[in-house]
Amino acid sequence: MDEVGCRRKTRRIHLGSVPIGDGAPVVVQSMTNTETRDVEKTVNQIRRLARIGCEVVRVAVKDKEAAHVLSRIREKISLPLVADIHFDYRLALMAIEQGVEGIRINPGNMSGSRIREVVRAAQERGTVIRVGVNAGSLEKSIWVRYGGPCARALVESALSHVKRIEDMGWTQLKISVKSSHVPTMIEAYRMLADATDCPLHLGVTEAGTLLNATVKSAVGMGILLHEGIGDTIRVSITGDPTQEIPVAFGILRTLGLRLVGPEIVACPTCGRCEIDVAGLARKVEKRLLDFKTHLKIAIMGCVVNGPGEAKEADIGIAGGKGRGLLFKRGKVIGKLKEEEMLERLIREVYAMEKEREEKK
Repeated sequence: MDEVGCRRKTRRIHLGSVPIGDGAPVVVQSMTNTETRDVEKTVNQIRRLARIGCEVVRVAVKDKEAAHVLSRIREKISLPLVADIHFDYRLALMAIEQGVEGIRINPGNMSGSRIREVVRAAQERGTVIRVGVNAGSLEKSIWVRYGGPCARALVESALSHVKRIEDMGWTQLKISVKSSHVPTMIEAYRMLADATDCPLHLGVTEAGTLLNATVKSAVGMGILLHEGIGDTIRVSITGDPTQEIPVAFGILRTLGLRLVGPEIVACPTCGRCEIDVAGLARKVEKRLLDFKTHLKIAIMGCVVNGPGEAKEADIGIAGGKGRGLLFKRGKVIGKLKEEEMLERLIREVYAMEKEREEKK
């Protein structure tokens, strides 16, 4: 998978076989919303996430029953597994013992002696620790000092916890300082980038449903990623987590950071349009949801100007009334009836993927 651009220099860590930081590709993560204790449902959701490109998955561990099934989940999936722990250090110890590749904790919710136990266990098993700080988990003293969860408060909290863990001898760490307020999130991560070489996990928390979450994530994470800040990302969307992965890769692809999957180019339509461009584009997106090769695919609503307007596309359709042209890189290679367009385009896309694989 290709990556371009100037990235902030960080230390390298590994979540299982997935490298993070120090020039590794920006990693796309998600989190299940199943009941973790339901192994079958959780595994099935993780497998769906993996099929469409998710590279690391996190699960909520809210009680001992959830912690006890982590090894069963882990042995049935291909992705590195991260256990999300909120308050109970014993759940963190159990998750590490179960063999998860990473844990997410907020040390501010645990006493110093308990943190030491968790760090010692992580060192013994090689478990990555994500120090996650957000508005709801700030220590009271820091909240009072800054009058609320501003960027400086989040960063001070995160760095103090990281220093404690590093002083205990463990450096396989990454940090998140998520906020639902995008300007606060941007400011906090910029400050962190200047203060530490830990890999940073980007996210806008509580971003909402698909449209709002996409806008907030694209703006917040897009600005930081363009500045070279960020080593892993999660687009937090209320609802089905499989919606998160296409948005995440769309952000990375738009910035030229990860050239993965299809890039659908579609005209906005006008009075000249005589086919259902929006409907065809949605069908193409759905059919290619698990397609990993990077291709620019154009869906244009004008036979006359479409191929020329989309000449940078690898392949595309320019439709007219009941008919359409199939073109590759601006050159027409076939004339189609409207009902033939979708299936022929999909066949050609997979044929191009096969050609690329054979040339490697």
